[in-house]
Amino acid sequence: MSETGAPPLPQTPPAHSPLFRAEHHVWLTARVLEQRLFAYHFLNAGPDPVETALEAYRNADGGYGHALEPDLRGPVSQPLHTGHALRVLDAVGRCGGQRVERVCRYLTSVSTADGALPAVTPAQHGYPTAPFMTVVDGPPSDLLTTGPVVGLLHRNEVWHAWLFRATDFCWQAVDSLQVSHPYEIQSAVTFLDSVPDRPRAEAAADRLGRLVREQRLAALDPSNLDAFPVSPGYALGEHHFPHDYAKTPGSLARAWFTDAEMSRSLDHLAAEQQEDGGWPIRRRRWAPSTALEARPMLTIEALRTLRAYGREVG
Repeated sequence: MSETGAPPLPQTPPAHSPLFRAEHHVWLTARVLEQRLFAYHFLNAGPDPVETALEAYRNADGGYGHALEPDLRGPVSQPLHTGHALRVLDAVGRCGGQRVERVCRYLTSVSTADGALPAVTPAQHGYPTAPFMTVVDGPPSDLLTTGPVVGLLHRNEVWHAWLFRATDFCWQAVDSLQVSHPYEIQSAVTFLDSVPDRPRAEAAADRLGRLVREQRLAALDPSNLDAFPVSPGYALGEHHFPHDYAKTPGSLARAWFTDAEMSRSLDHLAAEQQEDGGWPIRRRRWAPSTALEARPMLTIEALRTLRAYGREVG
């Protein structure tokens, strides 16, 4: 605090830097939560405002809703919203204590018979939902949802009874992957990057890396995207690149790609920043608000990835 008692002014990035341009985009379009996250990551703000903004999405059942994940609208708690909340808490160093105990109770309440999470629970019936997300009664377990949640809880050394069977499910799902798609692989990577059994995780990641290359799930040459088909059900142009899998140099997925491939990928990521300062949304657009809400998230993620690899952002 200054001598006047006012909080210190946030640092301002150099004019016209990627960070300066992104800041303009965030203040112009982002929800309060993403504004607070941007300030935390890039303007030396503290974690308390982030946690306060996130609290508005929490429900009495311990889960999170209210379109925290933009493709699921409505107030009800969902595993995808709750996984998103855990990513936020992890990012600001608050993924522990009573808040996570409440989350684990919610996860237990919506788990499938094998102890894992479905993509979408039947509570979503009646609320606007992205057309590529199916709402059914009795939904199956899904690595796409379970993997990131289990990985983040292990990363933060959370111990809860829910984790035991959920971890077993993730191992079984990862070990049985023969044909996959980028979002599922990303979920597997989040799990493998933090699960305690490191030798097994490294072996599994090595196999997945070969699968990614064999099935051309990563666009290794951004200048020749026609050589890398988009996965079935994905939007036109919804390619995934090495940096989408290896978001930091410490990820197991980093070993899947050569230095040259990763450098091209990061060059492409940096060049994707648009005139308004934000990064584009590649997935299918189905409502104006969802794209508007998602772009600041993608912008923060892009800046964090570039910075993690030592790229200058401002």
